[in-house]
Amino acid sequence: LGSTATGDLQGIASYFQTPLKVALQGGSGSGSSTSIVPGGGKDLSRSNGQVRNADNPSKKSQAELEAEATRRDRERISQLQTKIANLISSQPRLQEFQSQIRLEMTPDGLRIQIVDEQNRPMFDMGSALVKPYMREILREIGNALKGVENRVNLEGHTDAAPYGNGDRGYSNWELSADRANASRRELIAGGMPDEKLARVTGLASSSLMEAGDPRAPVNRRISIIVLTRAAEARLSGTLPAAEPAE
Repeated sequence: LGSTATGDLQGIASYFQTPLKVALQGGSGSGSSTSIVPGGGKDLSRSNGQVRNADNPSKKSQAELEAEATRRDRERISQLQTKIANLISSQPRLQEFQSQIRLEMTPDGLRIQIVDEQNRPMFDMGSALVKPYMREILREIGNALKGVENRVNLEGHTDAAPYGNGDRGYSNWELSADRANASRRELIAGGMPDEKLARVTGLASSSLMEAGDPRAPVNRRISIIVLTRAAEARLSGTLPAAEPAE
């Protein structure tokens, strides 16, 4: 008691004078905790007491931290979409191919698709050899992805026309995978770190863009998906760790 501050002594005195009133009303120096030190706790050397976590407004719950991380993640990806859209519109060479570059926000993240046009294919027919203009587009996108925190999925797609040498084992599945891998090399040449890639897959004609016309040129495409943290966690089977609060 000799080391107890005057205010605390008054609180202790109030408790013994009107214990029921103090217990009901609470307040500093009352019996609202198991300690006579304001805020509770067992360390009597701390003059201001120890505040419980539940009473600390600056302490955020895990759900709140995850919600903030998700919001920041979406903001980053939205800024990337704006960056790439500005890149396409500001460079005359990319403007020429603007109709073949499509940007779309999806639940999994930003999808960047480069599609074939009737008279302007991205690859040689039945081949994974990248056309020069396609190489230029991929390297510019690779440079834009250079500093992105999120990981990337890369998908190759074909139309539904059967591959000419399918009877020898090489089909649209192999062709779409080879085209995706050729695109990967160009993205990396443009500056995107190889470790940013989560998956490189060939989907053949299993996910058509123009389902009503399975052989339409737009079905032959390369999809680059900049994944949200939640989508990446879902694909890898792990839960995302909450980012530290800023």
